[in-house]
Amino acid sequence: MLSLVIPVYRNAESIPDLIKAVAGLNAAMSGAFEAVFVVDGSPDNSYELLHQQLPNASFRSQLILLSRNFGAFSAIRAGLQHGRGDYFAVMAADLQEPPELVLEMGRLLRADEADVTVGVRDGRDDLFLSRLPAQLFWGLYRRYVVPDIPPGGVDIFGCNRAFRDSLLNLDERHSSLVAQVFWLGFRRRMVSYKRRAREHGKSAWTFRKKFNYLMDSVFAFTDLPIRLLIRVGGAGALLSIVFGLFVAGIRLFSDFVVPGYAATMFAITLLGSLNLFGLGIVGSYAWRAYENTKQRPLAIPMRTHIFGENT
Repeated sequence: MLSLVIPVYRNAESIPDLIKAVAGLNAAMSGAFEAVFVVDGSPDNSYELLHQQLPNASFRSQLILLSRNFGAFSAIRAGLQHGRGDYFAVMAADLQEPPELVLEMGRLLRADEADVTVGVRDGRDDLFLSRLPAQLFWGLYRRYVVPDIPPGGVDIFGCNRAFRDSLLNLDERHSSLVAQVFWLGFRRRMVSYKRRAREHGKSAWTFRKKFNYLMDSVFAFTDLPIRLLIRVGGAGALLSIVFGLFVAGIRLFSDFVVPGYAATMFAITLLGSLNLFGLGIVGSYAWRAYENTKQRPLAIPMRTHIFGENT
């Protein structure tokens, strides 16, 4: 059986189309299928709509309501934990990824051709102004975090139970689920698709969330900021020594008076700012390490329903 995990946040308008699409997947898989809907503290009536419609659906399903908004990746992990299948797939509720992609990923997993399958975008029907921030985000992600990640990023993936169990063992807060998928390794296959234009609602994946996610990914998977600090600090110290020798030479071997107030204030301001910036970077690593010592759950299911057991 394949368990399809669908995180839901501000997706009330797309619920009817989503249930139809999931029903089509269930029919194509001859019922060897369940859908796990995880409502991530959505402020709209997504939970109420799903709770009303899922009991009458033609497929087995679980409905999980988290106690608050924990973020899409925590919601996905909660869905993976509750899934009862031998294979798993993750799909967004906005239907921008073609649902048929789940069938191809399931086929590869059942044929034992891969342990994890990743959807790779061939293109997207979004407007240029929507594509540009996404391209910039994933370009930085590939450059500084995970070089192996596809240029268009990853929104959908599938895996077998062994990979799922290994993924859930990575109990890290403020991390990147996508980077964890690539960090684990295993046998990986890419499945290409073209992303559809969004038909309902507005994406909650804002620039602020993308920036915070990029920062979490950087601090969780690379020591690049620390290495940059070392290099900048070393270069600054070397330049300071050279500048100091230059000023001392002028003072000792000429009558030129060096007016030092402006230069001194500039140096103090610049170095003070660099020190604060460096402390912020080191503090970010320390804070994330401290958060991981608390051992708090990544998400808290408040209600869980199971439908269609006799379907």
